[in-house]
Amino acid sequence: MSNVPDELRYTREHEWARLDETGKVTIGITDFAQEQLGDVVYLDLPALEGEVVAGESMGEIESTKSVSDLYSPLTGTVDEVNTECRDNPAAVNQDPYGTGWMVVINPTDVEQFDELMSSDEYESFLAEMAGEDAN
Repeated sequence: MSNVPDELRYTREHEWARLDETGKVTIGITDFAQEQLGDVVYLDLPALEGEVVAGESMGEIESTKSVSDLYSPLTGTVDEVNTECRDNPAAVNQDPYGTGWMVVINPTDVEQFDELMSSDEYESFLAEMAGEDAN
């Protein structure tokens, strides 16, 4: 089973979001997503101070298996881009919830964070997906 930290919120597209005490939100992809992708070789991340919109693509992630869109869990302005992760995409595989984070945004509506899935809801979603794959 994938690692699903309790303090994070999740999307159906397998991004995670961490709200800090200043109201900023760090975003990355889940352990499940990096496992499915395989070795990550390239990241196309949004520009600093660029706008991102909840549910819309904010970049791409390329692995040895495929290219996938990265979706923003919340609407806001990009406050920080993890250039170390962009320059060393393997960090996404090695530590998706730590050094593999992708961007920090200043959300326009922090309440969107509460609308994301909790860890329990995300684990149920993963189990549901696994059940569908078994059929």
